[in-house]
Amino acid sequence: MAAPETIESRLAEIEAKLTFSEDLLEEMNRTVYRQQQQIERLQQELRALRETMESAAPAEPVRPADEVPPHY
Repeated sequence: MAAPETIESRLAEIEAKLTFSEDLLEEMNRTVYRQQQQIERLQQELRALRETMESAAPAEPVRPADEVPPHY
């Protein structure tokens, strides 16, 4: 059987690793949450830009013959 000190030191090492892993997991969860918020904001901005572009587009397609050349 292993010496009690060896078992205790191994247990302490496992507990330290578990604590580190829990901290790391929590930090990763916060990062994913922030990224999801940013993705949702960007999607909202994209929708708003798309709506702006659609409302600014002419109702009828512009024919090249109807356009005034840039030098006039």
